Order: sequence, then C-alpha cells, then structure tokens
Amino acid sequence: MSYNVQGIPVLSDNYAWLVTCPEGQRVLIDPGSAEECAKVLADGRLDWILLTHHHADHVGGTDALRKRYGARVIGAEAPAMPRLDTIIRGGETLELAGLTVQVLATPGHAVGHVSYVVPQVPALFCGDVLFSAGCGRLLEGTAAELFASIAQFEALPGETWVCAGHEYTESNVRFARRVDPENTALEAYEAEVLRLRAEGRATLPVRLVSERAINPFVRAKTVEEFAALRRAKDVS
Repeated sequence: MSYNVQGIPVLSDNYAWLVTCPEGQRVLIDPGSAEECAKVLADGRLDWILLTHHHADHVGGTDALRKRYGARVIGAEAPAMPRLDTIIRGGETLELAGLTVQVLATPGHAVGHVSYVVPQVPALFCGDVLFSAGCGRLLEGTAAELFASIAQFEALPGETWVCAGHEYTESNVRFARRVDPENTALEAYEAEVLRLRAEGRATLPVRLVSERAINPFVRAKTVEEFAALRRAKDVS
C-alpha cells in the first residue's frame, strides 16, 4: 500500500508533515501554524495530530485545526502543550488510521520531546532532534541526552525518510564542511543543497543513509565529541 508524505512549509522555516493513508485517513505532525496546514487540508479530513514537543512553532496551529477537523491530539506532557487526547512518554506503539507508529523518547532539545517512526513509509518524524547535516540546540536538556536520542536512530533502516522540523540544511552544511572538510559525500551533498535552495525547493525529507554519511552529529562517536560539535555550532 502507498502512503503519501508531504512537507508543509509553515512560519519562517518550519515544516509540518502530513501523512495520507491509502484509504484517505490523514495524520499531521507538528502544525506550527493552522493557516498553512488548512490550505493543504482544505475541506478534506484530518484524523490525528501528533506533536513532537511543546515549542510554539510546532504546536501553534493545534487547537484551531482540532476545532475545524475534529482531529485527536497525541503528545507528551510538557509546559505549554495543547490539550492532549492521548498522552505518551516514549516506548509505545500506536495504531492510527491504518499506520503503525513507534514512539521514541528523544530528550535533549526539549523536555518531553518524542519522535515518531512509521515503518510503512518508512519515515522518521524527529521534530527538532535531528536536522539534515545538523541537530537541535540544547535548550532544555544535555548533550548526553541528545547524543543518546540520536543514537536510537541507528537501528532504523537506511532508506528511512528523515522528516525534520526546520529548513536549516544550508547553514548546517556550511558548518559541517568546516569540521569535516575531507568528506567527499558531504561536498557533493553541499552542491545539491545549494542547487535546491537556489531553485526555492526544500531539502527535506532526506534518507537516513545520507545523514549517516554527511552529518557530523550522527557521525560523532562519543558524547564528548558530540558536545564539542554542538558548542562549536552554537557560536558559528
């Protein structure tokens, strides 16, 4: 069966992600703004809203979309989270709208952050934990937590689509090239990213196998190496 995954640009550089199932059910991840999502949904249906974390640019459209479409909302308890119909903590497997959704606890960027794995696609909806060629800032957690969160993705198939929460790829690649200048895969990826952005196109989603080749945070072998990279990126 075929599952369609669509990135919806919202706000200045966020993505919400819409999964449409073969029988028409729809699941929306991280609607940071209702307006842009409603334009895509139009008069169709929306069955579920999944939230990765509580930051406003990921949850801001939740209540308006719930009211309009009657969607049920799933997420982890955290400050400023919208009302949740189902509360998760990580470790659950959900059956939603014909989808199997595996929930991973992925702290480090935000308290209560979770990521969703949908094997049928396959796709990883990782919010602000992992970006293409980068990772999230340590706003509410530690480098050890974020390192462990990203390490969980090692078990996923390489063909998994990474559906991250922001279009940060161009700036991330510039940093990655500075810290890993001899990486030929990264050099080629930079050229592709620059081409896409010059054409006004998205760089996401990207296959996980690509991130394993070019992302310095995914390639970091120790917490200490990871933390040093994060500190360097914060001031770049």
